[in-house]
Amino acid sequence: MARKCFISFKTEDMAYKEALQAMDIDMVDKSLDDPIDSDDEDYIMRRIRDEYLSDSTVTIHLIGSQSAGNLGDDEQYFIKKELQASLYNGEGNSRNGILGVVLPSVYGSVYMGSINCSPCASTISSVDVGDSTTISEFHANYHIPHGKCHWTDDDRYCELVTWDDFILDPEMYIEKAHQKRFHPISNKVRVRP
Repeated sequence: MARKCFISFKTEDMAYKEALQAMDIDMVDKSLDDPIDSDDEDYIMRRIRDEYLSDSTVTIHLIGSQSAGNLGDDEQYFIKKELQASLYNGEGNSRNGILGVVLPSVYGSVYMGSINCSPCASTISSVDVGDSTTISEFHANYHIPHGKCHWTDDDRYCELVTWDDFILDPEMYIEKAHQKRFHPISNKVRVRP
């Protein structure tokens, strides 16, 4: 079933957005393709929420070299607001599933290899999903606080995948993000961390 997807990205990653849009994916693209002609940031966000995000169900967040939270709120204003609107669940807006697609330029910054979890002796994949790689709206809902020694897929609202894995089966990853909307973890989402 086609999911309505909004693509959140930094201008520097436009080529990946266009590549995604050119793929043969069973999705309804709800993305903003042309800039909104205004200098009023509130007006721009209201238009994005009303015309693009309000009826989408999955936000595909492209994570590249300019997506880090430590670049400052002014630099990240639009992607922060897009993720906040995507995470909000209220009248006229249902929460989107969030799919973070890590672009090749930051694989080495995000994916840290495998480590052994000493409390449970499991081998787990280590990722750096924090202010140095993503905005807080993403990483706060990827690493939702819990009392376990490490996170599992059931402990995360946001999904994370490399670009290379995503392009092999985009519909599967979009569907995984969509299904998180109905998972118990959705009750722990933080819209403005």
